[in-house]
Amino acid sequence: MKRIAFLGLLAGAFLLPRFSQAQLLQDAQIHGDFQLDAQYYKEDKAIGAPEVKERLLSNGFANFIFTAGNFSAGARYENYLNPLQGFDRRYEGSGIPYRYASFQKDNFEITAGNYYEQFGSGLIFRAYEERGLGLDNAMDGIRVKYMPVRGVRLKGVIGKQRAFFELGEGIVRGADAEISINELSDKFSTLNTNITLGGSFVSKYQADDNPDFNLPENVGAGAARINISKGNVNLYGEYAYKANDPSAVNNFNYRPGQALLLTASYSQMGLGISAGAKRVDNMDFRSDRNATGTVLQMNFLPPLTKQHTYNLPASIYPYATQPLGEMSYQAEVSYNFKRDSPLGGKYGTNIAVNFSTVKSIEKDSLNDETTKRRIYDSDFFKFGDERYFSDFNVELQKKFNSKLKATLTYLNFYYNIDVVQGLVGKGNVRANMAVADVTYKFNSTHSVRTELQTLLTKDDHGSWGMALVEYTVAPNWFVAVLDQYNYGNKETDQRIHYMTGTVGYNRNTSRISATYGRQRAGIVCVGGVCRNVPASNGLLVSITSSF
Repeated sequence: MKRIAFLGLLAGAFLLPRFSQAQLLQDAQIHGDFQLDAQYYKEDKAIGAPEVKERLLSNGFANFIFTAGNFSAGARYENYLNPLQGFDRRYEGSGIPYRYASFQKDNFEITAGNYYEQFGSGLIFRAYEERGLGLDNAMDGIRVKYMPVRGVRLKGVIGKQRAFFELGEGIVRGADAEISINELSDKFSTLNTNITLGGSFVSKYQADDNPDFNLPENVGAGAARINISKGNVNLYGEYAYKANDPSAVNNFNYRPGQALLLTASYSQMGLGISAGAKRVDNMDFRSDRNATGTVLQMNFLPPLTKQHTYNLPASIYPYATQPLGEMSYQAEVSYNFKRDSPLGGKYGTNIAVNFSTVKSIEKDSLNDETTKRRIYDSDFFKFGDERYFSDFNVELQKKFNSKLKATLTYLNFYYNIDVVQGLVGKGNVRANMAVADVTYKFNSTHSVRTELQTLLTKDDHGSWGMALVEYTVAPNWFVAVLDQYNYGNKETDQRIHYMTGTVGYNRNTSRISATYGRQRAGIVCVGGVCRNVPASNGLLVSITSSF
């Protein structure tokens, strides 16, 4: 009730001096969306799915957004009774953890309450939500945006981060400035090269809860970035530095943090080339030094590995960014063979080749014997000896005729389970994968899509196979059957079929689907951020709608 009253007071404070009742009603709009995921669980000892006492668990959301002229306000109701398996149990309950009021006039905007924001690529600050991971580090405070002159954009934030249905202990303060050189004057707007400069500073405050360690209470981080584009070429670079920030994640190490991100791309008709390099050193940044997992993260470290969407590559060995130290690079070339050419055929052919690798950084221990502080030295440009991950993949997309099209993918990868998943003693995985995704369209409304996938390895749990058949009756119905099978497991009693069946219905902006079957234990990753998913068996119903 306090939050609802707060929202009402903010709305009144902004609206009453500025709008007559007639003006408000004339411009007012209300829109939003709903989502419900509810799963009935049953025990399945064969796959390690435990008994769930509640039997039925659910995650629910409802967003409501009100706009009127220069004013907007919104609130999100959330309900976890109780959270689905794999989501943090601290979400248990219901409430309105997200509410805000915002006013914009000319080149000025102010938001009070909750908001999401990002500075640059997020190396030192990104407040965002990833619902599938149970990640929500929204800010609760004040945000100001201002454009004093054309081409100059300023942002300022202050507040605390969301921690489930509460707020974190630390206070976050930050400012960002971005200058678009070409927008500063009409003279610069005629330049063939576009240049954008940016800089950020973020700090957090948390009282020292352990005087014996003399922990820093104010920790600052700064970043500078540049983006240059000319014709078909685009270059981006960002460097970030963080003061010493001992925490539970880095084992209370006093080493300052650094991050460097470089990307380049070139594109022209039918050809695309991109490359990137990244170095991260002790860049886990949180508003609470005692938090772990995905809780109260202040920054985001973009992955430089291909984000696969197919079932086996995306769900069995996905890569998770290592914030305490990694060096990585990635390159991709995509080429589209023209229509009616020998390799393009009647409809053209697209091929993409991608390679990425991630290694450790060099670390030389330099523990301070006087203060007993943990610290180390690291050569900025030197790779470490340990390989975390590598991925070479080729994807071919081909349309054969008006009814038949296919995507064929080959992957060869290396995966360090000890590092990426923190499962010491599990070793490394070297594997090959192949994916065939074929769609046949019977007519304008009926189509069938088939996926066949295989993962070939002698490591870890051995080889896997996956088959999917999905039938669609556009624009409303679809039905799918999927089976994952660990046919290469050395333990023959663990060669288990993970079968699921799904039926769904779409109408306008609403969608309902029901899935029944087994879920393999593993991890789910989005953008290099991951969460563990336990094995489960049961019925999952998902409902989404917007208005």
